[in-house]
Amino acid sequence: MTLTVRIDTTSPVPHYEQLRSQLAALITAGTLADGQRLPTVRVLAHDLGIAPGTVSRTYRDLETAGLVTTRRRVGTLVTAPVATLDRSAVTEAARRFVRIARDHGLTDTEVRDAVAAELVLSRGAG
Repeated sequence: MTLTVRIDTTSPVPHYEQLRSQLAALITAGTLADGQRLPTVRVLAHDLGIAPGTVSRTYRDLETAGLVTTRRRVGTLVTAPVATLDRSAVTEAARRFVRIARDHGLTDTEVRDAVAAELVLSRGAG
């Protein structure tokens, strides 16, 4: 199984957070399906060139968030979140947002910062 995730070694964002956010996005977008097995900790760590402990921490964080479950002899499996909204609408809005951000010359870091800021602001409004 090949995952479309990558680690930016020049980014100030910790490797486990880069991996966690990418996997969480793939799961919530439905790209990784319910019941789909993720690579083992060692295989993914080797493929990405990072420490196995980093992948292990990521999987634990995803399990805490209810996005994966880990079972002995089975591995780590995607646990698709309950669909409470039309994900395709959110995915399309995200695509439009990224397209607009690119048109305005924002970097990946600036795009992530804009989203993170809005997430923080929207918590207070909710």
